[in-house]
Amino acid sequence: MSFTIAIIGRPNVGKSTLFNRLVGQKLALVDDEPGVTRDRREGEGRLGDLEFTLIDTAGLDEGAKGSLTARMQEQTEVAIGLADALMFVFDARAGLTPNDRAFADFARRANKPVVLVANKSEGKHGELGAMESYALGLGDPIQISAEHGEGLSDLYDALRVLMPEPVEEEEFDDDDDIIETDEEIAQRPIRVAIVGRPNAGKSTLINHLLGEERLLTSPEAGTTRDSISVEITWQGREFRVFDTAGIRRRSRIEEKLEKLSVADALRAVRFAEVVVLMMDAQNRFEEQDLRIADLIEREGRALVLAVNKWDLMEKKGSLISDLRIDTDHLLPQVKGAPIVAVSGLMGEGIDRLMKAIEEAYAVWNKRVPTATLNRWFEQAVDANPPPAVSGRRLKLNYITQAKARPPSFILFCSRADAVPTSYLRYLTNSMREAFNLPGTPVRISLREKANPFAHKRKRPS
Repeated sequence: MSFTIAIIGRPNVGKSTLFNRLVGQKLALVDDEPGVTRDRREGEGRLGDLEFTLIDTAGLDEGAKGSLTARMQEQTEVAIGLADALMFVFDARAGLTPNDRAFADFARRANKPVVLVANKSEGKHGELGAMESYALGLGDPIQISAEHGEGLSDLYDALRVLMPEPVEEEEFDDDDDIIETDEEIAQRPIRVAIVGRPNAGKSTLINHLLGEERLLTSPEAGTTRDSISVEITWQGREFRVFDTAGIRRRSRIEEKLEKLSVADALRAVRFAEVVVLMMDAQNRFEEQDLRIADLIEREGRALVLAVNKWDLMEKKGSLISDLRIDTDHLLPQVKGAPIVAVSGLMGEGIDRLMKAIEEAYAVWNKRVPTATLNRWFEQAVDANPPPAVSGRRLKLNYITQAKARPPSFILFCSRADAVPTSYLRYLTNSMREAFNLPGTPVRISLREKANPFAHKRKRPS
C-alpha cells in the first residue's frame, strides 16, 4: 500500500525544491518569486530504501473567499486530506513568522503525523532559525538543505518511524519474467499533452474530464504554471493527460518564471504521444497557433486540433466545414489532422475529442507491410516520375518503413542530395491518402544504395 506525504508550508520556503530532490527529477518549477506552485503535483518519492507518494502543494496563504489564493489553499487542504503524513517546511534562515505559527496550528488540527523540516539550514543563521521552531510544538526540527542535499539522512530517520514496514516481495525465477506483447503495450495509458495560447481553456477542459475542480482556473491568463499530469479513464481506456502553461510568442515572454513555464510545456509536448492544440473559437488559427502546430509536427507527435468555447459561436453548422478547409490550407504539413469543436465549460464535444485522440494515436502507431508499400511506391513513381537533375535521371529503387511513432520510411535511391523537396512532399501526400495517415507526421529519409563497382579503379584512357 502506498504511503502518501504532503509537503506544506508558507510560500517560498523551498517545498518544490525538496519535492524535486525526493522524486529525483526537476518536475516542479522553482524560482525565487513566492507562490510559483499553484496546482498540487504528485510524484513517486524515494529516500534510501523508502518509497512513497509525494504531493507538492501551493504555499499556505490567506486570501479572500473565491480568490485564486483561496482556491490554491483549498487545493492544499485536499492534499492534506489525501496524505498519511505531513512535512511542514519552514525557512530556517528567515526564522519563524506569524504565518508559520498560524499554519502550524492548521497542520496540528489535521490530526496526522507531522515532520517538521527546517530548510535552508546551512550556516549559523540557519542553526538559530531551526532552534526557534521548538516553539511550534511539532517536535524536533529536521535541519536540511533541499538545494544542496544536506541533512537527508536525518529526514530518512524521521520518515522511517512513520512509514509501515515494507512487505517483502516473493522471489520469482528468471523464467517468470514476461516480455510485454504488442497488445499489452497498446493498452498502456496514452500520454496526451493539452497545449495552446494562454486562456484557451485547457485546465477547464481537463477539469470537466475529471469531473472535479482538480486544476485551478481563472479568467486571468497565465493561471497554470507547472505542467500537471492527471490520470483519466474514458470508456475503459486509460489516458495520462498533461495540463500545460499557455505558450505565447517568444518576443512577448519577458519574466523568467514565464520562460520556465513555457519550457515545461515544451517538455510535456516531447514526452507526449498525442498533443491536443486548443484554440479559442473566436480567435482561431492565429499566428501563434500555427507556430505551435508546426512545433508539434517537428517533434513528431500526433496532433488533434480542438476549437474551444464553441458554445459562444453562432451558425455552427457552416463553421464546421470552414474549419476543415482552413486546417488543410494553413497546416499542409499535417493535412487531414482531426479537428473537433468543444466547450470545456459546458462539456460539449468531449466524447468526439477523446475518440479523435484514440484514432490519432492509432494512426501514429501504424505500420505498413513492405510489399504493400512498394506496390504503392511503383504506382506513385509511374504516375509522377521524379524530375531529371542536370540532365541525369534520378533512380528511385524501393522504400521500407523503418519505424512507427511517427511513421518513418527510408527511400533508397541513386542520388539522395538531388531529390527535390517538392517531390518528397508529393510522396508524403500520396502516402497519406493511400494508407489513411491523416494528420500524423510522416518522415521520409533518403539513402543511397552502395555502388558495387565503386572500389574498382577506372581504366587509364
